[in-house]
Amino acid sequence: MRVLSQFLTSVSDASRFPPPTLPEVAFLGRSNVGKSSVINSLLGAKIAKTSSTPGRTRAINFFEVRFQGKPRAEMIFTDLPGYGYAKLSREISSQWPSFIEPYLNDRPNLALCLALIDVNVPPQESDRRLLDFLNASGRTVLIVATKADRLSSNQLHNVMKTLAAEFPQAQVLPFSARTGTGREEVWRQIRSATGLQS
Repeated sequence: MRVLSQFLTSVSDASRFPPPTLPEVAFLGRSNVGKSSVINSLLGAKIAKTSSTPGRTRAINFFEVRFQGKPRAEMIFTDLPGYGYAKLSREISSQWPSFIEPYLNDRPNLALCLALIDVNVPPQESDRRLLDFLNASGRTVLIVATKADRLSSNQLHNVMKTLAAEFPQAQVLPFSARTGTGREEVWRQIRSATGLQS
């Protein structure tokens, strides 16, 4: 499946969100969890900027997504600011009420939230708060366990069991942007949540 994508806009003010037309898929996670790498892996292109410096994303970035052979975009990927990085967490936390909370709470076309958790780092309190927030908002959530290639199959199995027990309200899928593990499974969940079977 070939995916075509393009950057649409970057927004840090709820009044400037694009019109809610297409289904949207939000990518959330702690700083340095690999959000941009996951987006780029799913899209097959380096459209989201990756950085070794945590907290580079300070706005919600919107990307149009179109499947090859289709005349127009069919969904939007949204890349949200990371959280939990000590130097930036206070600054980013102060931004949540102005545009991140309204987006997650009120966006009518938000079809799926991908909560990214690094399998090499035990779930943090900030991860739990995010999952609780999304649960309270009534959002459909998929937990994507990133950087899965860094663990042995036995270690990964144990981590997946831990995540499933800790967050029983959401399905958990392992993912590796480097090897492509989990790419098809995540796409299947995205297509299902957005009502697209192509």
